[in-house]
Amino acid sequence: MDIKVEKQLFEPLDMESKNKNNIVRPSETYFKDSWRRLKQNKVAMVALYGLGLLISIVIFFPLFYKFDYVTNNMELTNAVPGGGHIFGTDNLGRDLLARVLYGSKISLSVGIVSALINLFIGVIYGGISGYYGGNVDNIMMRIVDVIWSVPVTLYVILLMVVLGSNIVNVYIAMGIAFWGGMARIVRGQMLALKEQEFVLAARALGARDFRIILRHLVPNSMGPIIVTITLSIPAAIFTEAFLSFIGLGVSPPETSLGMLCTDALTGFKSYPYQLFFPAAAICIIMLTFNLLGDGLRDALDPKMRK
Repeated sequence: MDIKVEKQLFEPLDMESKNKNNIVRPSETYFKDSWRRLKQNKVAMVALYGLGLLISIVIFFPLFYKFDYVTNNMELTNAVPGGGHIFGTDNLGRDLLARVLYGSKISLSVGIVSALINLFIGVIYGGISGYYGGNVDNIMMRIVDVIWSVPVTLYVILLMVVLGSNIVNVYIAMGIAFWGGMARIVRGQMLALKEQEFVLAARALGARDFRIILRHLVPNSMGPIIVTITLSIPAAIFTEAFLSFIGLGVSPPETSLGMLCTDALTGFKSYPYQLFFPAAAICIIMLTFNLLGDGLRDALDPKMRK
């Protein structure tokens, strides 16, 4: 049996047709693409590098500085900035630069540790609530609503009164007080993702619920989680500064930026620099985290992709 084949069906493709299915640029993972878009945000990158520089100064500069935050010299009380003391001294003759650096380290540690506690509690609580849904979700979210019906600052103050004033209790109080927002964010992500095909495939392979939450759903929710964590750090730092300002923060001889501001109020009219430097440190830390958080929010949002 003869089969007639038309020759035009076997004509060679031109170069345009050959290159039609070529990949214009190599594929990128979600986080690589987010990092590329973050680098295009100059303000966020300045905040990121500024935050890295600030953390490096707070950690390493005191190792080489000749003064510490506790040694006092009563002959040099309230010394003005300059000379041997770059930021001057306080009313007990202690070097103000050393105390600002140490207070910044305490404030940063409070923000970071409380954010980690917030992450741990909020992800587990919100993940369980959103994944199971139904009555479990209703009961768990109503508990969050009751907790958040009390102002966060008042909630932290009550915890500090019960636990006592020391740095460990500050960590605990901050972590316990701020996890509700993280739980709501994670719960919303779980509700949106739990019906996706990859979750159905994991169930079909016999994966347990807790494994699906931690290994599949949480990694796919990391964008909003990272943004929430970044923006919760300055809130915790400000709350800690307020607690120290009213005398419920860290206990002497330790100090924080809020406590330095409190100590400076008594002689503010005569020695305003004692308030200016710790207040400026609080502003710089909060500004860098807020700018970085805004940049991360834009970079991690797929709708902002160009």
